Amino acid sequence: MLSHSNENLSKVYFQDFVLEGFGGGLETQAMLFTVFLALYMVTVLGNILMIIVITLDARLHSPMYFFLKNLSFLDLCYSSVITPNALANFFSSSKIITFAGCATQLFFFSLLATTEAFLLGVMAYDRFMAICSPLRYPITMCQSACTRLVLGAYCGGCLNSVVQTSFTFHLPFCSSNRINHFFCDVPPLLQIACGNTTINELLLFGICGLIIVGVTFVILISYGYIIVTILRMSSGAGRRKVFSTCGSHMTAPGAIESMEQGKVVSVFYTLVIPMLNPLIYSLRNKDVKEALWRLGQKHMAMTEGHWGMG
Repeated sequence: MLSHSNENLSKVYFQDFVLEGFGGGLETQAMLFTVFLALYMVTVLGNILMIIVITLDARLHSPMYFFLKNLSFLDLCYSSVITPNALANFFSSSKIITFAGCATQLFFFSLLATTEAFLLGVMAYDRFMAICSPLRYPITMCQSACTRLVLGAYCGGCLNSVVQTSFTFHLPFCSSNRINHFFCDVPPLLQIACGNTTINELLLFGICGLIIVGVTFVILISYGYIIVTILRMSSGAGRRKVFSTCGSHMTAPGAIESMEQGKVVSVFYTLVIPMLNPLIYSLRNKDVKEALWRLGQKHMAMTEGHWGMG
């Protein structure tokens, strides 16, 4: 849909966008559809399973698993903001997304991505307190403190999202309505804007750069202290237990670089990372594996009892 400016009728302003996605013929689109669908199904099932297990198993009601449950929720939403629309566009001839739809997608994408970055920093701080200050840990990381930290992560994500979305969609789009991406993100939108994007670029790279550097700094400092503390432990079994607990957390921080522009990199951070996080935590974490086993045993007992009554 087009609209004309009263100030300059030679300019045409677009109210709809076209997500160009990936090139290639029907076979390529079919292959990409299959890959996206498989990754998304594993992401949804894995993260829902993590949320259910942590919620139902009382032994996992600790700060670490509270943060892990929130991470699974973010991954589930993060992937769901992008993937369903991308799947629909693989076999769509128009690939149109409305102005409002694009703005909404960008807002939630930015909100969830930024919140996850902050949450990874919070998770690193949680492990730092648990290992380096175990006596103060129950007081410092009480339930109210954990809730405030998660809310703080969401507030930070919301603030960045509001700034990025409002400044991006304040620009006029009159040069083209074809977004060279499979979802609405700031860099490809800036490429088709016909106004001055200098402030937008400064905000994008300034704020996001500050977030990435800040979160990375917190993670590196936290795990630096953790490694020193582990090496000072006299017990080999204690060192192995701590490494096992922290191993999955040290795998996750790569997700904070989700601001990368490339389509392939975007696929990695919007689909692969959300899919891998629950697999990493369930396969490497003994507590989660035991909780899954207990949940399975409980389900089997309930099923046998149901059939026995029938």
